[in-house]
Amino acid sequence: MHRFAMLVLAWAGFLFLHPALADDVLRVGSKRFTESYILGEILTRTAATAGPAEHRQGLGNTAIVLAALRSGAIDVYPEYLGTIDLEILKNPQPTSLDRMRAALQPLGLGVAVPLGFSNSYALATRGRDAGDAGITRLSDLARRPDLHIGLSHEFLGRADGWPGLARRYGLTQTPRGLDHGIAYEALAQRQIDVTDIYSTDARIRQYGLRVLEDDLHYFPRYDAVLLYRLDLPQRFPAAWRAIGRLEGRISADAMIAMNAAAELDGKSFAAIASGWIAGVGRVDGKPVHPTRDASAAASNPPGAAGERDGLLAKTFGNGFGTLARQHLLLVGAAVLLGCLAGIPLGILAALAPRLRQVVLALAGMLQTVPSLALLAILIPLLGRIGTVPALVALCAYALLPIVRNTCTGLLQVPAGLRTAALALGLTRAQALLAVELPLAAPVILAGVKTAAVMSVGTATIAAFIGAGGFGERITTGLALNDNDMLLAGAIPAALLALLTQAGFETFERLLAQRRSR
Repeated sequence: MHRFAMLVLAWAGFLFLHPALADDVLRVGSKRFTESYILGEILTRTAATAGPAEHRQGLGNTAIVLAALRSGAIDVYPEYLGTIDLEILKNPQPTSLDRMRAALQPLGLGVAVPLGFSNSYALATRGRDAGDAGITRLSDLARRPDLHIGLSHEFLGRADGWPGLARRYGLTQTPRGLDHGIAYEALAQRQIDVTDIYSTDARIRQYGLRVLEDDLHYFPRYDAVLLYRLDLPQRFPAAWRAIGRLEGRISADAMIAMNAAAELDGKSFAAIASGWIAGVGRVDGKPVHPTRDASAAASNPPGAAGERDGLLAKTFGNGFGTLARQHLLLVGAAVLLGCLAGIPLGILAALAPRLRQVVLALAGMLQTVPSLALLAILIPLLGRIGTVPALVALCAYALLPIVRNTCTGLLQVPAGLRTAALALGLTRAQALLAVELPLAAPVILAGVKTAAVMSVGTATIAAFIGAGGFGERITTGLALNDNDMLLAGAIPAALLALLTQAGFETFERLLAQRRSR
């Protein structure tokens, strides 16, 4: 057990140092929706013609991916002018590109390489229903307060999202928050009547939706551009020149077709990017063969969406071994770190009554912090994305059951046994180690078991910041509204939780048998 603990600690230490060892790799980020995944792949494979590049895909919403960019965890990611202007820079009204660049410069960021298309926000409803009800414009929604509106969580909170839209058009509806990937199905099933969409989304045509006219011109232009760190051109001059060749090369029709290939045909993001680059021909004077480029291959992680396969193939194929190893390492390291911090805190709570409520309250408070909010806070604090903030978050969530059970187990030790140990000449520390902790071990182990089972499920959030695990499939399934892909991530995580519980229960029985001899 001691050797295992040292091995996990050594691995965790390597993970903390690893980002510093990869400064020669250009890191591309992307948000958690189809178009961003695809553009991230195109950028990565283009940059890979000039040197090593990797894709940190599906990093969540604007706040998380922006924090990753500012911390240096990624170097560049695809963004939209309207989002930069209103959401990132918080300008009350759209401004010019020069003003955006001037405002971004103190942040160490720049905007460049307009890709050639605009992907505006809009609201849409079912086509036939809209025609029957005479709803063709956003202002028509004001006279229909009975409509059920479901919006993506990001749109609900954006400066250029629902709050301002409702004020501009005088809308009184109370919208529901939905993941963007499942909003179309909710619309088709008549669970909602209106949702936010992207103008390049292929599902508009698939579901026969009517895009409502922005007759009061609320939404700004959302030209696709690159948001990057200002030191990127100096650090990766050849890769930056290659990326610059993408300027104006992606048309709106091409983007819609690529989105359709992912969402309707089930093609992988990597295959779509490879196909588009092959169709364009050459980038920076070099032919691009992503499938034969080791650096570009790194940007096609095992959790990426693949061709439409059956549930069994998606679950146990598609990089299952790699994802399982990542998930196990995250859980094992988090629980071990939780034990190293939680057991001493539990002992402190048991031995110091005045501190007991403070320690338990702090551990409980960490448990109540929403996971994505904690990750968004940790990224700028730790200056990186991936395994390190994921481990810190998982360790924080594992603390409460370990601290609480350690304290409870020690308090349940009969006072007479403690007195007898001291009467035999043992010091207080010796009595604690030789008598009290062994007697409290079953209760402490039950807390560790609870922490481990919880960590298996919680570890799926690691994929939102590029740390891998079965959550990779869940994030991809959400982006593509692919239920099989969602289950391919959820089922192994559930099975792993059951196996973890069974393993701990077996160990508890063996420990009880040994104690009874």
